[in-house]
Amino acid sequence: MGETFLEQLRADSRFLKSDRRLDTDVADRLILQLNRIYPQVLTDNEAKKFRDLDVPTCIRLAELLTHLQEKGEEACREFYRALHLHVEEVYFSLPTRLRRRDSIDLIVSPLPIPRQRFVLNDRGPLFFLSCFSVAVGVALLYYCGESKAAGGTSRALGLAALGLGCRVREVLIWYTEDTIPK
Repeated sequence: MGETFLEQLRADSRFLKSDRRLDTDVADRLILQLNRIYPQVLTDNEAKKFRDLDVPTCIRLAELLTHLQEKGEEACREFYRALHLHVEEVYFSLPTRLRRRDSIDLIVSPLPIPRQRFVLNDRGPLFFLSCFSVAVGVALLYYCGESKAAGGTSRALGLAALGLGCRVREVLIWYTEDTIPK
């Protein structure tokens, strides 16, 4: 946590050189920010050198990072400030920022203990089918046993009619009503 900006820039340099989000436009905005707002960090001649479009962006960015490290702590701090202003997503994904955030998270809130959840699908489809088959078997035994005691299959047919179409339901209900008085 006590890292200086210079140490952070040394640690983050490899990441910054390889990050594709730091394209030509972003690099130019960073250079202009450092030149216009903090001319003691980048003079006009240095800014022109780092903004030369004939040199690939990755090389210009690597030279800029080396130059800032040579300038010292203040230059590195202003670079981080410019990076935060212009490309927050890169700034917050820097390895030193992630490391610092993780260490703060561990201090502030310890790792939560995962609670056991009741998950019904963790046993797979065969478990579901076997439970469903047992339930259907018990229901059939119950209704068939009741209908034999009542003297026919009228009760089971009446319940079977619940899930069928209108005409079939009418026929089955008529059949069950017809067999009840006998």
